[in-house]
Amino acid sequence: MAGQTLTGFARFYAAFTNSIAGIRAAWLNEEAFRQECLLVLAGIPLGLWIGQNGMERALLIGVLLNVLIVELLNSAVEATVDRIGFERHELSGRAKDFGSAAVFFSLVLAGVVWLLVLIR
Repeated sequence: MAGQTLTGFARFYAAFTNSIAGIRAAWLNEEAFRQECLLVLAGIPLGLWIGQNGMERALLIGVLLNVLIVELLNSAVEATVDRIGFERHELSGRAKDFGSAAVFFSLVLAGVVWLLVLIR
């Protein structure tokens, strides 16, 4: 199938298997991802219980899933920078810091949303 473009179900299946491989790689190689997965696994049932309507439940769960999304993107940036080389470079450090800051803000967002829902 080299050079052949996948369409329909074959494309969906390939994308799905690549996604599972990415989640598995993150779980095996990224401690922060494992910790955040545990937070999400605990937070989803709690969010379903705490949320008083669909909007609150969606917000509580959505911000937790957003943390995982941002962590995966941060890990992708880090892996790419490390693939290029391990020598210190200002732009490499800046790229990693930007990714870390994005994770930080996603965690702040999650905390703010949970706090606002809890103190309603």
